[in-house]
Amino acid sequence: MQEQKLKILFFGDIVGKAGRYAVRDFLADKSSDIDFVVANVENASHGFGLTEKNYNELSEYGIDCMTSGNHIWDKKEILNYIDDAERLIRPINYPEAQGRGYGIFETPKGKIAVINALGRNFMPVFDSPRYPIEKVVETVKQETKVILIDFHAEASAEKMCYAKYFSQFGVSALIGTHTHVQTADERIFDGQTAYITDVGYCGDYESIIGMDYESSLSHILTMLPSRFEVANSGSAVINAVTVTVDAETGKAEEINRINIKTVLQE
Repeated sequence: MQEQKLKILFFGDIVGKAGRYAVRDFLADKSSDIDFVVANVENASHGFGLTEKNYNELSEYGIDCMTSGNHIWDKKEILNYIDDAERLIRPINYPEAQGRGYGIFETPKGKIAVINALGRNFMPVFDSPRYPIEKVVETVKQETKVILIDFHAEASAEKMCYAKYFSQFGVSALIGTHTHVQTADERIFDGQTAYITDVGYCGDYESIIGMDYESSLSHILTMLPSRFEVANSGSAVINAVTVTVDAETGKAEEINRINIKTVLQE
């Protein structure tokens, strides 16, 4: 039987219009060997949340699955469409929320399960991600061995520890999101699970993690409540990773970082 290598492209947190357009342009020229595209979209609409309009735009760009995090509820209209948004998942440890915490998607190389979860260290109080992830992993294994987790969390140790823990459950990849700063620690745990502490962000290059410098500085210097504005200098950064997985065994074989600067095309 011919080996099936499934190649996943995962974009870091998309921030505002600069992030959306940068991802649009990148996907227009993406390699033909990419089988499945995932992006974290919790900051895609003016830096906070996701509108239905932007959900539809990102779908048209070629994103197959959209993950999120603690900001997914910032645009209240999300409650009007999340149940029908087949490509969008919200963190699984919101147990009573609308939407779904995982999804099983078709790819040219078979099915892939994607789970979204929130960490708890230095984050608002949430249910533990451990038990819902364990339960879902055992469930989706009946359909596919290719399982990816977007672990949206602050603490590096929490992300890393869960990656090694879930390698014992056969998870193919655990990709960290949330800090918007790409780390240089990509690796594969136990010959099974591709990992990076944080994949980074897609947004304005001349910014503070996607936000305007002046509004960010004002908050840092005064610590007074202030409105953060999304930066828009005309240049952008793309932070992402590609992960190659054996579609038959679910074992990750390779993970590579992408970190490029680009000029936006309107």
